[in-house]
Amino acid sequence: MNATQCKMARVATGLGVRELAEKANVSPNTISRLERGEDLKKSTIEAIREALEISGVEFIPENGGGAGVRLKIVKT
Repeated sequence: MNATQCKMARVATGLGVRELAEKANVSPNTISRLERGEDLKKSTIEAIREALEISGVEFIPENGGGAGVRLKIVKT
């Protein structure tokens, strides 16, 4: 997950920085640092990614069109 993917995913789910930080058990400053493109520990990035995935985000790998995100389809 890169900085752009994080911000896109957060906005798509309607989460604020503080809300995502709480879900990932990190500080809001950590979310801001990631979204600015600063280096973080791999385990921290994984915790944030997991929180976003639980919130309904699917990460799309680089496939020629750039890495991205989408919301998971919920089947009822």
